[in-house]
Amino acid sequence: MSKILLIDASPYIFRAYYSIPDSMKDAEGKSCNAIYGFINFLFQAISRAKPEYIAIAFDDKPGSSFRHELYPAYKQHRDPVPEALSAQFSLCLYGAENLGLPIFVETGYEADDLIGTLAGQLRGFNREICIVSSDKDLTQLIKPGDTFWDFARNRRLDEVGVKTHFGVRPDQIVDYLALMGDQVDNIPGVPGVGPKTAVALLQQFGNLENVFASLDEVVTLKIRGAKSMKSKLKENRELAFLSQKLARIATDAPVNPSLDSLACRPVRSQALDDMFDFLNFGNALRSRITQLEKM
Repeated sequence: MSKILLIDASPYIFRAYYSIPDSMKDAEGKSCNAIYGFINFLFQAISRAKPEYIAIAFDDKPGSSFRHELYPAYKQHRDPVPEALSAQFSLCLYGAENLGLPIFVETGYEADDLIGTLAGQLRGFNREICIVSSDKDLTQLIKPGDTFWDFARNRRLDEVGVKTHFGVRPDQIVDYLALMGDQVDNIPGVPGVGPKTAVALLQQFGNLENVFASLDEVVTLKIRGAKSMKSKLKENRELAFLSQKLARIATDAPVNPSLDSLACRPVRSQALDDMFDFLNFGNALRSRITQLEKM
């Protein structure tokens, strides 16, 4: 079965920036380490997966998603993106375009939402869907036949693998995050509920709605702090359901590409070569262009 690769760009841009020395400078003396690492990652991922179709999803500008309207504190605890990194995002996108790769970015939506929408639209084409990201939120999208690929850790999780790794099914991941929260995205969750308690609640009651419909039974669970859990849940019901909305990936973003539009296009060799000249990239990365063209 041929493969559709859906790539979450941001984690790999950030990873490149923080793992590659910022001594790499372009012709104007500006940092270009994130661009180098991201382009290198794309070469590696594509050469290993050999997809027939591909989409690379980028986040819109920070603070602009619909989740910020629901909860202004969403992701606000994060440190500001360093200027040296922020300046490289547009070139990462431009580099992906020059590689002939279909890219997606939409105002008001995060890359997760674009991937969620694309995955839902593409399942009817009888292709294997592989989601490439280090963000556990995206495991909620995994259906039978799909794969979640954490590239940096070389960890691949199918539907059963998600259940084994997190203790809950993919369709329970949203409620798992709603209960325990997510410090990375500043999703509050229910204070006092950690991963083990969230798993126990969902294994017993199935989903968030059933948990709150069965509060009298919570005290009977064999979990630490079961006696006080009922009151914690009752007092934070609104927070839990707000967290559920924040954690749920949208599947109705305004994208609707044809399958053919996700096929890799010819590499823009001259544009990419000019870009690499400006960025002072050597032959090691350039040599991979030929490999990509032959795929």
